[in-house]
Amino acid sequence: MAEAQNIPVGSTTAGQIAVAAESTVATRMSAPPSFDVTDFPVPHGREEEWRFTPLERLRGLHDGTAVANGTGVKVAVEAPEGVTVETVGRDDARIGRAGTPVDRVAAQAYSAFEQAGVVTVPKETVLTEPIRIAVHGQGGVAYGHQVIELGAFAEAVVVIDHTGDAVLAANVDYVLGDGAKLTVVSVQDWDDKAVHVAQHNALIGRDASFKSVVVTFGGDLVRLHPRVTYAGPGAEAELFGLYFTDSGQHQEHRLLVTHNTPHCKSNVVYKGALQGDDAHAVWIGDVLIEAKAEGTDTYEMNRNLVLTDGARVDSVPNLEIETGEIVGAGHASATGRFDDEQLFYLMARGIPQHEARRLVVRGFFAELVQQIGVADIEERLLAKIEEELEASVA
Repeated sequence: MAEAQNIPVGSTTAGQIAVAAESTVATRMSAPPSFDVTDFPVPHGREEEWRFTPLERLRGLHDGTAVANGTGVKVAVEAPEGVTVETVGRDDARIGRAGTPVDRVAAQAYSAFEQAGVVTVPKETVLTEPIRIAVHGQGGVAYGHQVIELGAFAEAVVVIDHTGDAVLAANVDYVLGDGAKLTVVSVQDWDDKAVHVAQHNALIGRDASFKSVVVTFGGDLVRLHPRVTYAGPGAEAELFGLYFTDSGQHQEHRLLVTHNTPHCKSNVVYKGALQGDDAHAVWIGDVLIEAKAEGTDTYEMNRNLVLTDGARVDSVPNLEIETGEIVGAGHASATGRFDDEQLFYLMARGIPQHEARRLVVRGFFAELVQQIGVADIEERLLAKIEEELEASVA
């Protein structure tokens, strides 16, 4: 019913499968969710949810010493006609509907933000152009909250683009009405010194479809926590991710899909490439199928391609099942170096080694880039991959 693949030399991984309510995989090891930062102790790095994260590089986001100074980020929203864009106070009822902070940094972000952005797509509105949210770092510390809400049977594509330099902690809420369809592309193309920690919460209505594409290239430390829950049966979630981790970078993606409603689906595919000394990528994929979630169909996969010596991957898929009445559930994780046979095949046909490496990496990421569906973003990401590969042979 579940699958875990062996991991080659040069990486670390762990996988767990449990068919019991008492099991203690990562979904049960964290503190209870809370909006109050004081409900979470300051992490020391020995906790399950923090053991892979270099706390000293969080620049104080985890212990309350990072103080917003008004020069953190600048946010600009471009939206098609018919979309409502608002800036609201902390007391707005729409804030926090999609999910509750599950760690101290997310709770700190919720406690510290002053105004939130709310983007609303009215019911039955089908957008033909994407909503674009540009988050540009200006060198300071910031805490943020963004809400994106779709009414029943609305359809939209949202691009959230992170650039510049900042120390940012944020929560992002996606709320989908019944029958709605939302695609979100979150791009982390930060400058080299940026720190970005965020919790992404998706609440998916009956028969609604949610697709998330997370793309991470830049930053000194990026730690993202996408989470999905279901508000009605027949809903579907697709979570795709692409990351390219360079020398010295720490990129961490921690996912949780909670199947709390019958007859819902989820599919998770994350792929990463790493190069350079001390490049460190972490992928945690948790799926919880509650006892009441009969008819669930879920699968998650993480693949990593190590391009040079000195890089490290931690890949940890977890699957917790509390009912036997499911359609299917499984996971897979694999990490390895270049396939020598692929390189030999290409080079035997007159393709230089450098170009052969480029073709292999482009092919590795191709299926995920195609999921974006926004032409200019796809072209930009392919150009970024080329830039990263050029740097590896410079």
